[in-house]
Amino acid sequence: MADPLHQFQIQKVVELPTIDVAGVPVDLSITNSVLAMLIGVGCVVLFFALTTARASIIPGRFQVMAEGLFGLIDDLSESIIGHEGRAFFPFVFTLFLFILSCNLVGMTTYFTATSQLAVTAMLAILTIGTVIVVGFIKNGFGFFKLFMPSGVPLLILPILIPIEIISFLMRPITLTLRLFGNMVGGHIVMKVFAGFIVALASAGALGYLGGFVSLTAVVALTALEFLVAYLQAFVFAVLACVYLNDVVNLHHH
Repeated sequence: MADPLHQFQIQKVVELPTIDVAGVPVDLSITNSVLAMLIGVGCVVLFFALTTARASIIPGRFQVMAEGLFGLIDDLSESIIGHEGRAFFPFVFTLFLFILSCNLVGMTTYFTATSQLAVTAMLAILTIGTVIVVGFIKNGFGFFKLFMPSGVPLLILPILIPIEIISFLMRPITLTLRLFGNMVGGHIVMKVFAGFIVALASAGALGYLGGFVSLTAVVALTALEFLVAYLQAFVFAVLACVYLNDVVNLHHH
């Protein structure tokens, strides 16, 4: 348990049978990662269900929180994408709440689902896949103008187009690694400093001082990690809006 990487190991919580899908075995067992995501989604659904059930003209603290989150992402999507941003609000809002809930569940329970590359990669693929689908629906084959910025001299296009294509293909990778890296890195540092507390406290009087310093660092890092948990969800939502804006307002590209 002293291993800082132990907290990221996938373990089965509920054993379920394995089925074949097109010849590929699929294990339906519920793991700690799946359970953490279910807890996160359940908390979000319960929070908004209770908030809307008790909604009033004079909002309470939970209604203020719900309306604040709603207004934050609504303003974000409209300010980045424009007047069509409201159409993509449900998608961006769902992404934001899912990532935020998974991050916070990881801070308060035993597992962080967003510390798994499989989870962050699927979120990134879903985002870029949505961007591509929206791009073709709205622009047809004009979607490829995304890689040919207007006003660029023809002599530069042979160099610029490959750069734009590579940049676009790197988007899901950067989305995946940014969220994954921040959640894993922060939790590892916290676990290391927590280990220092136990190790130094058993080293005598001088060790107690070192243990106190480590404890102070853990408290500070915990507060920082709560901030990072929110910021990473917000950054993911911002980038999703930016990428959607590129294809929704392609004529301005």
